[in-house]
Amino acid sequence: MIALGSNLGNRELNLKTALVKMKERGISVEKTSSFIETKPYGYTDQPKFLNAVCLAETDLSPRSLLNTLLVIEREMGRIRTIRWGPRIIDLDIVFYEDLVVNEEGLIIPHPDVHNRLFVLEPLNEIAPDLIHPVLGKTVHELLMELKQRI
Repeated sequence: MIALGSNLGNRELNLKTALVKMKERGISVEKTSSFIETKPYGYTDQPKFLNAVCLAETDLSPRSLLNTLLVIEREMGRIRTIRWGPRIIDLDIVFYEDLVVNEEGLIIPHPDVHNRLFVLEPLNEIAPDLIHPVLGKTVHELLMELKQRI
């Protein structure tokens, strides 16, 4: 599962372009959630985001997948300045099958997924029964718990 977000330029086109670029690099996009507009997370003094999640299939290892996503971000003009700041595109690995990875620069499942409505809502749309391999809860359960906390 890969989360996508954009809050600069033509946000919808940015998400669609990222999906095409993933396909061009051997990442098969099997299913994509609806695009949802969300408030910024972390650094809030910026435009609203358009977010989505896609179910992807690939022969790439988790590290190679991350490197490929970073290349796509750079090709699309992403410049990292402020943590959680404005961006043309953001591509994050949320889950990779049921793997648990904790390496330098790569943590799967995404360490903050259970706190991110902008990931859990679209993820719930396409994979509500997916089980978080660390927390042992479904995406739907994580979403309901988050909604009770906020």
